[in-house]
Amino acid sequence: MTDHHLAPQPAAAGDSHDAGAATPAVPAAPSAPASTRPTYAVTIPASVPMVTLLGPRDELLTTIERQFPTVDVHVRGNELTMQGPSAEVALIERLIDELLIVLDNGQSLNRDAVERSIAMLRAQTAERPADVLTLNIISNRGRTIRPKTLGQKRYVDAIDTHTVIFGIGPAGTGKTYLAMAKAVAALQAKRVNRIILTRPAVEAGERLGFLPGTLNDKIDPYLRPLYDALHDMVDPETIPRLMASGTIEVAPLAYMRGRTLNDAFIILDEAQNTSSEQMKMFLTRLGFGSKMVVTGDVTQVDLPGGTRSGLRHVRDVLQDIEDIHFAELTAVDVVRHRLVSSIVEAYDRSEAASEAAAELRARDGQRHDREGDLTAQRRAHRGGPR
Repeated sequence: MTDHHLAPQPAAAGDSHDAGAATPAVPAAPSAPASTRPTYAVTIPASVPMVTLLGPRDELLTTIERQFPTVDVHVRGNELTMQGPSAEVALIERLIDELLIVLDNGQSLNRDAVERSIAMLRAQTAERPADVLTLNIISNRGRTIRPKTLGQKRYVDAIDTHTVIFGIGPAGTGKTYLAMAKAVAALQAKRVNRIILTRPAVEAGERLGFLPGTLNDKIDPYLRPLYDALHDMVDPETIPRLMASGTIEVAPLAYMRGRTLNDAFIILDEAQNTSSEQMKMFLTRLGFGSKMVVTGDVTQVDLPGGTRSGLRHVRDVLQDIEDIHFAELTAVDVVRHRLVSSIVEAYDRSEAASEAAAELRARDGQRHDREGDLTAQRRAHRGGPR
């Protein structure tokens, strides 16, 4: 490789390029007659600083090269030249167009955004990467909250189009955070009059009664993650006033009993730690003009042994009811430290292997039982052991 590196593709039939798009890749005269592969050239608009596209120290360029090992990409000035399989070159040009749209919307690029964009293009999803990465939910103190993965965008879209939404997935997929952002956006747009955030006060190996302090002191740690997320979305100085007026309420699930919640955006977090009875109680609090989002991770249940998770049960019960949506998020949608996604996937593989081994042991046990029954029957037929 020489100079910088990168790559693009010819637009599909019917696609159009706006003023900020890269000039489509066209075959260029090969610099080396010995080369058996054509060379393609793409010109980036002069208004786009190349460092915003390639990244500091060509970090994003390196990411693209790593994802397209069969394509040689070179950058000179604002022109990219590529040599490789035409399908891969075409994919890179589509990638560049998507990244330019993101930049045109005033957003910066990072390695994670580039990698996720490539994954979406390879999967040939109906949604364009730029549609996902430029969907703004709310902005506060110069920080904008938006989905970062296709699964997150579909989850956010489902919140817009359904009354009751279940967001199910592992830690770090933004289930509760995005739901709270949508709640704040709905409050700001006056689509609801209040936000209600709730969690079951189920201990992960601890007993509330043995913790020091008043009841509020004991419950507060379980609600703290909701407060933390709220501080990211609402000016901290206004939160006490909003809570004092009841515009924002953060309370344990038990406090929901006997209420009807009208004109509210209601979020139940950690729903895997509800029983079936608690889940039914919560869902039947829904009033007119309200929206409910239920989030949880069915692999992290802290309920006492023998208690079935209400989140696991509710899908069997409500799956086919209109205006109720179940959004599944996976390790692909984890947006915390990149190791978190690897950790989630590793645990999923381990649990799948354990379940397969348990099933095999159960089958072996059943076979041994059947063989023992047959042996006993033969002995009985022969008059018993001699």
